[in-house]
Amino acid sequence: MKTAVVLMAYGSPSSPEDIPAYFADIRGGRPASPKAVAELKERYRRIGGGSPLNEITERQRAALERELGVPVYVGMKHWTPRIAEAAERALADGAERVIGLVLAPHFSHMSVGGYKRQLEEALAGRAELVFVSSYHAFGPFIELLAERVGATDAHVVFTAHSLPERILDDGDPYKKQLLETSRLVAEKAGVESWSFAFQSESSTGEPWLGPDIVDELERVHGEGVRKVLVAPIGFVADHLEIYWDIDVEAREKAAELGVELDRMESLNDDPAFIRVLASVVTEQPVPTR
Repeated sequence: MKTAVVLMAYGSPSSPEDIPAYFADIRGGRPASPKAVAELKERYRRIGGGSPLNEITERQRAALERELGVPVYVGMKHWTPRIAEAAERALADGAERVIGLVLAPHFSHMSVGGYKRQLEEALAGRAELVFVSSYHAFGPFIELLAERVGATDAHVVFTAHSLPERILDDGDPYKKQLLETSRLVAEKAGVESWSFAFQSESSTGEPWLGPDIVDELERVHGEGVRKVLVAPIGFVADHLEIYWDIDVEAREKAAELGVELDRMESLNDDPAFIRVLASVVTEQPVPTR
């Protein structure tokens, strides 16, 4: 049975001119207000003009393909190449079994579940689909994160992208998985002082999961913490949410508070992370017909 991998990521605009179309795609086709577009453009300007996410994802794809020895195709949720395009390419090349792997370790019906629905619709039963729902507690992944955190005397704040609070009403596992990853990494790294915070909340007029990282910095400062290491365990690559939320907003707040802030280096296409992804893929079951 010929196997292929569809590696999925959120996607980012390729240039400032693409921001309105990208923003509208996230909003289900509804254009964002000129003010919102201007604010997003300013954030991209302040981090150097653009996000490296698309380039990093392509490097991850190429490295994973070399590691596995099977075709790997990139599909973006909100940019090109689309998930449907990746699926069609895999089918055209003869794939009979497709492993869907999202570059997001923690499952939520709203986030990772959305990738799964897009891939299922694109394949339309034309190939066997094996979808990796999460790898948040996968041993090699925890070990790699623990190595990145290392032996530190700083208070570690683990972070991930926030989502609307309403996901918890249906028993969504997202927050629980994030806290489990944090605990496992802290234990493996021997971290004694740690907490968890969310970042990247959107202005949708409804409550989002918290606390926000900026609020968490204020809280731990009030408890006497003067040195913080931010470990964004919910992200596996550098992009806007890393460069803006942590490197700009969180650093500015830390400087205001007199707190020394450092950030764990992102996994990106580190060969150790590619080996983790390869292990996740190879441990998936081979379906029988």
